Formats: sequence, C-alpha cells, structure tokens
Amino acid sequence: MDTQLTGKVVVVTGASGGIGSAIARKFAAEGAHLVLHCRSNVAVAKQLQRELGTVRSIVVRADLTKEAEVVRLFRDAKKHFGRVDTLVANAGSWETRDVPLHEMSLRQWRHTQDAVLTSAFLCAREFLKLVAKQKRGNLTFIASTAGVFGEAWHADYAAAKAAMAFGLTRTLKNEIARIAPVAKDYCGGRVNCVCPGWTVVPRTAGKLKDEGVVRRVTATRALPQIGRPDDIANAVVYLSSDALARHVTGETMVVAGGMEGRLLWQPGEIDPKLV
Repeated sequence: MDTQLTGKVVVVTGASGGIGSAIARKFAAEGAHLVLHCRSNVAVAKQLQRELGTVRSIVVRADLTKEAEVVRLFRDAKKHFGRVDTLVANAGSWETRDVPLHEMSLRQWRHTQDAVLTSAFLCAREFLKLVAKQKRGNLTFIASTAGVFGEAWHADYAAAKAAMAFGLTRTLKNEIARIAPVAKDYCGGRVNCVCPGWTVVPRTAGKLKDEGVVRRVTATRALPQIGRPDDIANAVVYLSSDALARHVTGETMVVAGGMEGRLLWQPGEIDPKLV
C-alpha cells in the first residue's frame, strides 16, 4: 500500500529514543526526509542517521523546553529542506521512581510538565507557523495510556499526557483545518495522537525485568503482551499519510493490546516468558 510519503519532510522529536528511532526508521522506509531531533544523545542520533543510509536526514540537538532552541530546530529544518510536512511530537520525560502525589515535589511536577507538555506546545506552535504559510501539514502527538487511564505514582506524567492526548489534539485539529484547508487536491491539515502503553524500550527495561510488573501490566490487556516500538511506529506512519488517513483527524489512538482500566486476566493466567 502506497503511503505517498516519499519526499515528505518529517520532524521526529526524541529520535534517539526507542520509540523515536523506530518511528524514524519506518518513515525512512517510506522514502521520507528526516529531521532527527535529540536533546543530548547526539552520538546515538548520528548512529541512527548512518543506519538510515542514503535517506536524506539531518540531526539537530535542542532542549525542547527552551523556546529559542525550538525556534532554531524548525528554522534549521526549513533551511535544509525548504518545508516541513509532518511533525511527530514524541520527545518527553518519565520519572522512573514511583512517587505518590502527596510526596511529589513541585520541582518534579514542573520538570515533567515542561519536558512533556511545554515541549509539545513549543514544537506544535513553530510547526503550525510553517503550516500557515505552506497550507499543508499534519501533526501526531505521542502521548501515553497514562493520560487515558491514569497511572498511580506518576500523576505528573499522566496529567501532562492527558492534556496532550485530549486538550491539545482536539483543539488543534480545528485550528490546523483553518490554516491548511481542504482543497481539490488536498485533504486538509490534520492532528492526531497515539497513546502507547508499556513498551519495550530502554527506559522501561528495568521495571520489565520484574515478572510481577509484567503480570500486572499485561493483565489489563486483551492481548497480554508488552508493546514493541514498531507497533507505535506503524500507527504513526499511518496517521501521517494523507493517502491512508486523509479523513482521520482529532483522534486519540491507543496502541496497547486492547488495554482497559480493569483486570482482564488473573496473574496466574499469564506466562511472563511469553510476553
């Protein structure tokens, strides 16, 4: 199936991470040009760029909580490629420690809001400035099931991701349609969101070594498995394709094996070795 993404310019924030790098690889396989953003791990981003071979790409380091650096990111992207067709706002931060709200510091709360929500706002704003000139573009936020179902001991993260998955996504799908309107040869600007559940990536690897955690996580899923980065990347490529998802906007897609906010399996029914 032709995604018609060949030659499209895609900015992937947090491209050096597990999900971000998988997203970049999927777009590269479709012939897209890539802006690979990283916050600090330039070496990993450069290795990813080498892995992508002949795909046109640039690596841009930026702290997305800083306005000037986000402006520079999109300025560099436009300078190099002349336009940006798609933004995948994937970068974020998750405190690995379990911290109940009544013990959470204001510093942690603010850090998470900035790293997750403010960074998404700044990136979306700069991207939409380009969309207003191009009259073309689509955006996919990467949120989390924490924003849909909540996540005990991670209220800061759940709150920020919920704002992204619902407030931002459903507001911006109306705004982008005004600045990139439907035309005879264009489906119109679109904004969607993908909410991964627990996924096998470096930042969750430690917790997923605990069979008790695996049983607890998979017990709420109709398909009792932990997600893989490619599961998320496939959904993002679909939503970013004006050919495949031309009439899809304002949607929050949960990619988590049919996860619900209740137990679907008893712990003894799940074999952690199979997930």
